[in-house]
Amino acid sequence: MRQELLEAAMKLRHELHRHPELSGKEEETKRRLIEFLQEHTGLQIVDKGLWFYAVYKPAYYRDAIGFRADMDAIRVDENDALPYHSCNPGVAHKCGHDGHSAALAAFATEVFEQGCDRTVYFIFQHGEENGSGAIEACKVMEEEQIHEIYAVHNYPGRPLGAINTRVGTVCCASKGMELVFTGKPSHASEPEKGINPSGAISKLVLSIDNLVKNPDYRGLVLATVVQIDVGEAAFGVSAHKGKLLLTVRGEYEAEFSHLSQAIEAEAVKLAEEAELELEISDHDVFPDTSNASEAVEKIRQVCGSNGWDFCQMEEPLRTSEDFGYFLKKAPGALVWMGSGEEQASLHSEGFDYPDELMEKTAEFFWALLKE
Repeated sequence: MRQELLEAAMKLRHELHRHPELSGKEEETKRRLIEFLQEHTGLQIVDKGLWFYAVYKPAYYRDAIGFRADMDAIRVDENDALPYHSCNPGVAHKCGHDGHSAALAAFATEVFEQGCDRTVYFIFQHGEENGSGAIEACKVMEEEQIHEIYAVHNYPGRPLGAINTRVGTVCCASKGMELVFTGKPSHASEPEKGINPSGAISKLVLSIDNLVKNPDYRGLVLATVVQIDVGEAAFGVSAHKGKLLLTVRGEYEAEFSHLSQAIEAEAVKLAEEAELELEISDHDVFPDTSNASEAVEKIRQVCGSNGWDFCQMEEPLRTSEDFGYFLKKAPGALVWMGSGEEQASLHSEGFDYPDELMEKTAEFFWALLKE
């Protein structure tokens, strides 16, 4: 990457870092990214409301390839040690999406300047952190007939620029389950006249270990208690309403779905036995992110040709990534690119995406494009 473009990309990332926005609210982020592409390229830009994409079209059509970056921030405080620290209290780019987007914008600029013989889509997606973005943005895959798709996420604790990925599940499926049990209030001195949900909720929590230990499961499955909230701080009233929040997670989407259904069935049974009303809702739903074997082999060859460090991950990451929605539309892969062995962990106060990773990401994308 030429030095002038690298410096412009660094400036862009710092601007995005100063003005982080939560999922579904990335208006200023989107505006600044579009401005950058308009200033540095003549690419066609298609504004889709909460997200957008840019497209490069050669003189003669060839199968389209896509590259995706996320652009939302998270709820976390950031101190003012960074010269470009967050100006939005309680919101910060502590997952590196500022770097992902700036790197893709720089890569798009290079493609425009140097040209290539493929149609290339540069997809800037909103709402990755809560799983809402890709399910909407992945529609472009069918609309524009994109035949393969790639994305990079930074990976603290691994050598800078190292390529980490695997065939099949690279990130687990997950969702939040909210179970609300409603009974009947009574005076605390006469609990027999009411219906208290605490027993049913307790039994459900205790049953989770057995549900997770299904011997038929081949991969990782987890159900984590996030919150238990029963009754109110009123000592004269017996609890009559309770809420249980769980995060359900699985390496294979079929097993993840099976565990979710088993938890729901157990909750329904316990509610019926206790004569409780039950409402169940899902939140922050992520599919499994499953890489195609041909895409991973292409990545392996690219790394070998360029002398890059390729690491075949033995297990998927437990974390989730909504890029899995794209991979259900076309073959491709998500790569976890090392962002430094001394880098603070994702979502922590000390994390800051390393600027030098943008150039490495653009080089990697170029290699995939030319392979």
